[in-house]
Amino acid sequence: MPLPLYLLALAVFAMGTSEFMLAGLLPDIALDLGVTVGTAGSLTSAYAIGMIVGAPLVAASARDWPRRPALVGFLLAFAAAHAVGAASTSFALLFATRVVAALANAGFLAVALTAAAALVPPDRKGRALAVLLSGTTLATIAGVPGGAVLGAQLGWQATFWAVAALCLPASVGILKGIPARQDEDEAAGKPALRTELAQLTRPRLILVMLLGALVNAGTFGGLTFLAPVVTDTAGLGELWVSVALVLFGAGSFVGVTVAGRLSDRNPGRVLAVAGPLLLAGWPALAVLAHRPAALLPLVFAQGALSFALGSTLIARVLHEAAGAPTMAGSYATAALNVGAAVGPVAAGATLGTAAGPLGPLCTAAVLVATALLLALPLPPHRHGRREGGGAALTPP
Repeated sequence: MPLPLYLLALAVFAMGTSEFMLAGLLPDIALDLGVTVGTAGSLTSAYAIGMIVGAPLVAASARDWPRRPALVGFLLAFAAAHAVGAASTSFALLFATRVVAALANAGFLAVALTAAAALVPPDRKGRALAVLLSGTTLATIAGVPGGAVLGAQLGWQATFWAVAALCLPASVGILKGIPARQDEDEAAGKPALRTELAQLTRPRLILVMLLGALVNAGTFGGLTFLAPVVTDTAGLGELWVSVALVLFGAGSFVGVTVAGRLSDRNPGRVLAVAGPLLLAGWPALAVLAHRPAALLPLVFAQGALSFALGSTLIARVLHEAAGAPTMAGSYATAALNVGAAVGPVAAGATLGTAAGPLGPLCTAAVLVATALLLALPLPPHRHGRREGGGAALTPP
């Protein structure tokens, strides 16, 4: 894989750390800025909304920019937002910096997804996207726990400064690593914005985006409320919550890596195998949650299956939106973040029911089941080869 891919992954690592790090910092932020923890939690909502809205809007406004300056510009804006946030003594200002950071993140990821795919031959796009997305999975393994420790030792501001600092070497590397010829080729064959937006009228593209949103909703619905399952249902101590989260992150890294190698050749088989296993895994996790010896391996497995299926669907969105080369990445980004925003809300609504802490796991199963049912009737692409287990993911 080309070196620029790993530089892009470093930037995604910093952004993934920022997106998830607030879970361990909210109490300190609330105390320091004189707001309630609930109010501080709105910082997470601001980031999610910024990602959903920002992906298509920022990508559309920046579509005439060359890729290298666009990537570096988004990354520096992201770093600046964190620097201002770290120096802020006002919650309103911190809130604003989270919105700016989310917009920059959305713009960067939308461009990076298409840039990563363009760095390799068509038959290696899945592996390229796996390298890029490994930045997010590594953030859940190392970045978020590391940020929590840094915040506990030096204050929440230190974590913000650390994220900003990570962006600087990534910016220099991207500026030197992304070939200028890619910018020239991009400018030469770029369709009109109206043509790219018209891709959203294609049923196959809309359906694959919906599948990605549903799978990601299940992933974040189950992951967000994993802590009460570990402590209340399994009866483990608070330390084991971190262990479970790291296991989920490690599984997600394995899933992205393996799926990246398989999805280029047999994306339909990834859906056919990972989909049913993921569906079976969520209720299995609910049934066996009271047994730590089963709970922890299942958490790892669900992380692997969720991200294997999710990363494959991202690749399929890019394939289906091939007629929108500058906007395709924003379509994938928006779909996944809709899932990340809706999933926890739907899952959280079940906590007050008889299911209790196991409700979110059941919700995740329903969301994945809905995705698989929607995928079944999808007709094969007329120019594609029908693959076993799911025409929805056959290459165009």
